[in-house]
Amino acid sequence: MDGPGKYRILLAEDDDAMRTYLSRALENANYEVVAVDRGTAAVPLLESEEFDLLLSDIVMPEMDGIELAQRCNEVSPTTKVMFITGFAAVTLKASREQPRAKVLSKPFHLRDLVLEVDRVFEGDAQASL
Repeated sequence: MDGPGKYRILLAEDDDAMRTYLSRALENANYEVVAVDRGTAAVPLLESEEFDLLLSDIVMPEMDGIELAQRCNEVSPTTKVMFITGFAAVTLKASREQPRAKVLSKPFHLRDLVLEVDRVFEGDAQASL
């Protein structure tokens, strides 16, 4: 049973270890996480379920994170987007194409990830006051 204020995060990350690591960190911070290993697996979930945040790696097989974010904007416009990547050039492209999305560059501390995710939702809490 979900308590109030439990945000749902859809995590798309093709690296198994990273996906487990990020999921665990976010769950420990009291977020509900649904994790998939590719963008193409994330799209049907965005279409059929409610998520507060899409946290996506940018470089993935089949569909990259930027394409996934564009689909997310179409099918679930209220879902916020945050990217994670290890490639500086990709960060620039993401910032250009998804200017409202936060990009977190690898390597990062889990604490920083959780802080950034908290920050995304802090804006919501302020707006609803």
